[in-house]
Formats: sequence, structure tokens, C-alpha cells
Amino acid sequence: MPTSAWPEKGRPAIVITGASSGIGAELARESASDGLPIVLVARNRMSLATLAEELAAAGHEAHVLALDLQAPDAAGTIGAMLTEAGLICDVLVNNAGYGLIGAAVDLPAAEQIGILDVNLRAAAELALAALPGMVRRGRGGLLNVGSIAGFMPGPGMASYYASKAALRSLSDAWWAETRGSGVAVTLLCPGPVKTPFLERSGAKETRLFQMLPKATAAAVARRGWAGFRRGKRIVFPDPMSWLMARACAALPRGILLRIMSRLQRKQ
Repeated sequence: MPTSAWPEKGRPAIVITGASSGIGAELARESASDGLPIVLVARNRMSLATLAEELAAAGHEAHVLALDLQAPDAAGTIGAMLTEAGLICDVLVNNAGYGLIGAAVDLPAAEQIGILDVNLRAAAELALAALPGMVRRGRGGLLNVGSIAGFMPGPGMASYYASKAALRSLSDAWWAETRGSGVAVTLLCPGPVKTPFLERSGAKETRLFQMLPKATAAAVARRGWAGFRRGKRIVFPDPMSWLMARACAALPRGILLRIMSRLQRKQ
């Protein structure tokens, strides 16, 4: 199925990628109160099934799609699932993503390209599949889960930081293009969050992540969803993330690079 073939008729639903844990799972719990069916997308089928059972026990309709977003035509697979379930994508939450600590010359090239593929290419592909239908219907929205990493260079984690910077740029542009259409586009920009990401990426070993306070995934999801539903262009879920973004914008790039080079080193 081509990317553009997401269904136009059906019951409105919320599609959440990276929904098996962390911010994605909490966004599923938070958004379920809207009363729409939830489509949970991630690689871990068992974790998705457990979350779907939890939502169903609370009276919410949930569907599970175990899918690697690096797979060929992942967007088409989601579209086919929506068609089969009689659903349309009313809200897309682009949450899936990962990162790795290490210098570009040390990390496997395939892993670094994979980060860009999931965090940026797949997010853009899904958004471009969902947004045209939303604009034609004059309703719905896109919630991109970014990071304060999108406001600064990331030596030692270059691909991850670059993917979040590019996602920030896309979100701003899509917000401007859809303004007044009835479609909301929001970028959620948390700082460090207590999720499996810190362990898997190795980020918890760096000075930066050790010195900064960690938010909970539930708090980030709650504030992010509330900001999205208010139509905000960008949401900083806590004062620290707002302050860091502002500080990065004020500092000369050369100074910021030197600071980040020190802070991104492993302890």
C-alpha cells in the first residue's frame, strides 16, 4: 500500500508510535481519556498487548500493531491496519525513536543511519501520510515528541541530536502550513526523562544526564497532551527544559559546542 493511501473514512483514532514503554505508553494512557480508539505501534508485541489489556480494562478501545518503523513501507502497513479496523488517523503521535552514545568514528555506521531513519525519516513519512487527510477533514493533529537535544549540537551523540533538530524544523514548518486549517501540530520538548531510553542509549553515563534532574514519563505525557489539545506549537513540560532551550539559543555556537563536548563525555 503506498504511503498516501491511509484511509479517509472510518472512526477517528489516535495512532501512537513507540507505545510499548516510556513517554509513548504514558501518552496512550493520557490520550485514552479523549474517548477515541488507540492504535499502539511498536516492535515489542508483548508490551503492547499488556498495555492494550490495561486500557481495555479501563473501558478504552485499543489496537496493537507490532511493527519496526525501519521496515519497508511501514506507513503502508499502518494504513492497511487502519483500513481493516475501520479507523482513520485523527491524531498521530510520533514518539518512536532511539539514540546511542559514542563518537561517529566509533559507532557502527548502520546504527547511526538507523537513528536518523527511525527518529526522522519514519516520523516524516507517517506525518505525510496522515496530514493530508486531516487537512481535508479540517480536524485532527500531529504530536511530535522531540527533545531539548533539538536546540543544541550533540558531539558524542550526533545522529540523535541531529534527528531532533530536524524534527523541530519540520514541526515548525508543518505548524505554519496547517495554521487555520483545524489541524494542530505540536512539538513536545522534554529534557532527560526517567525511561528505558537512558539505559539503552548509554546517555545516563554522561555528565550532562547525570547533572540534570529527570522528569517522569507520566508528567511529560500529561503536560504534552494538555499542550497539544490547547493547540500549542511547542511544549516544554518543565521549567528546566524551557531554560535549557533558551540558554542554548543565547550562547554563541562555538561556546555551546565546547560546553556540550565536555558534558557529553562519559563519566
